[in-house]
Order: sequence, then structure tokens, then C-alpha cells
Amino acid sequence: MNIALNAFTVLLRLLCDPGRSSLRSHAAPVWLNWVLAQAQSLALLLARFYLAQVFFLSGLSKLRDWSSTLALFEDEYQVPFLPPELAAYLGTAGELALPVLLVLGLGGRFAALGLSVVNLVAVASLSEIAPAALAGHQLWGVLLLAVALFGAGRFSVDALIFRVRSEGVNFCSERLPG
Repeated sequence: MNIALNAFTVLLRLLCDPGRSSLRSHAAPVWLNWVLAQAQSLALLLARFYLAQVFFLSGLSKLRDWSSTLALFEDEYQVPFLPPELAAYLGTAGELALPVLLVLGLGGRFAALGLSVVNLVAVASLSEIAPAALAGHQLWGVLLLAVALFGAGRFSVDALIFRVRSEGVNFCSERLPG
């Protein structure tokens, strides 16, 4: 039981790590490391917002006309290994839930990896894809890879949780009045 709990804890830390130390270099001046860390976190924040908008709006468009969505999954999209109706539900749920996590930076790596699966399945399920659409999916894939590799950055709930845990702040230790 302890081994499983430790493995789960390591996996959770990996998927929720805000990516604090990816740009730190001992050879560079402190101020340069600080500027680079801020720039990286800002770039990750902008990428998270952009990606969340793209995928969330796609999910909303699927919800807006569910009968058309089901028809598309039955006739146009050839999702491997899943029945069309289940694929429609899972794809739409992923496009609506994961962007919220991505914007918050809560489980940023998890959200990025989940949206990467949605992105890859979308490309793989189409028999023909226009070059402009493929370029869009490739851009999203690269941005999702950056969030998966570097974490959500300093401007995220993941980073806030890490700061609170590393400083030993315990919000539950305060006594309630009365």
C-alpha cells in the first residue's frame, strides 16, 4: 500500500509541478535568471490562455448543436477504438474541462497532456485535413508540449500550492473562534 501511495504522490508531483527551475543557470547573473524566469512564466501563461480559448470554444460549438456533433462523429471523424457516441462525449468533455484547468494552472501538465491527446485524436480521426487546419493543430501541439515540459509557470495555482507547501503554511492549523 505504501509503495502505491508513494508512486501516486510522485506522479501527482510530476503532473502538478509548476516548472520552477527549468531556466536557472548558475553561470548567469541573478538578475538575468530572474528576468528569464518571469519571461518564461509569462509566455506559459499566454500559451495557456490561447490554448484554453481554442479548445473551450471548440467544445462549446459541439454542445451548441449536439445532433450535428453526433453526426460528425458517426460520419466524418473516424476515432480509433471508440464508438462514435462515446468519442463525442469524451472529446467534448475534454475540450470543456481541461481548458479550465489549463487557465487556472491547476494540474497544468495533466491538462496539457490531456489536450494533447484530444489534439492528436482530432488530427488522426480525419481522413483529409486542410493544410491550414493541420498547421493550427501543429501550433497547438507545440504549445501544449511546452506546458507539458515546463509546467504551468509561476502564474498558476500549481505554483501557489508549491509555495504554500514549501513554506510550511497550514491553513487548517488555525483555531476557529468560539
